[in-house]
Amino acid sequence: MNHEAVLAEYDRRMRQEARPDGPGVRIERVDGVVRQTADAADGWHGVLWSDLTSGTADAAITAQIAHFTALGRAFEWKLHAHDRPACLAERLRAAGFTPEDEETLMVAETATLPTAADLPDGIRLEPVTGPAGVDLMVAVHAQVFGPGRARFRTQLLDRLAEAPETVAAVVAMAGDTPVSAARADLPPDAPFASLWGGGTLPEWRGRGLYRALVAHRARIAAARGHRYLQVDASDQSRPILQRLGFAPLTTTTPYVYGE
Repeated sequence: MNHEAVLAEYDRRMRQEARPDGPGVRIERVDGVVRQTADAADGWHGVLWSDLTSGTADAAITAQIAHFTALGRAFEWKLHAHDRPACLAERLRAAGFTPEDEETLMVAETATLPTAADLPDGIRLEPVTGPAGVDLMVAVHAQVFGPGRARFRTQLLDRLAEAPETVAAVVAMAGDTPVSAARADLPPDAPFASLWGGGTLPEWRGRGLYRALVAHRARIAAARGHRYLQVDASDQSRPILQRLGFAPLTTTTPYVYGE
């Protein structure tokens, strides 16, 4: 895999040419910025990509603050390490943005990934197709990532109802207990599918569930025609993903304003 070429394709197809990630969402392109604005207050609002210089960055930052503030929305500027100008992170901080944890953008070709979900004894995978499955996912995520999952629940229910072909969600069950959960976003006609929300209860970690859920979603992505699988990886998941064949391309940091 040519890392530079794949990163350039990712920037173009998934950031510059970004599509709405769910119902009631708009992608807007204005003054060198690609941003997403959602009708719902709890939707994701933010800047996906920008083409700025040291001479235009401050005005663009001010314009985005004005846009989202007028809507009463907190928002995120999703900054990648290779974005320009090189001082963009410094300018965002000066404008009042707060950086969150850095993650690593990792990509693999679906054809090279293992697709056999080798599960521990007593575990089965249940596709998430409606409210009952979404509630199981929320139960896992609340224990792994903390409370406050109402936005995730609403967004996933809306997508399953209005565009089910764009998402594949799954829960690993031990009897009647959900112990791990994850989803893949599957944008139509896009080369990249993406992995999100992989979380496993502490007492079930180290048994291969994370790898099994990656394999399960990789198989679906390949069957849907996605050439690549992408993930914003934490420090915890990065080593596992590297062993599976994912390569780091750059890092990404959410800069948050208004929360």
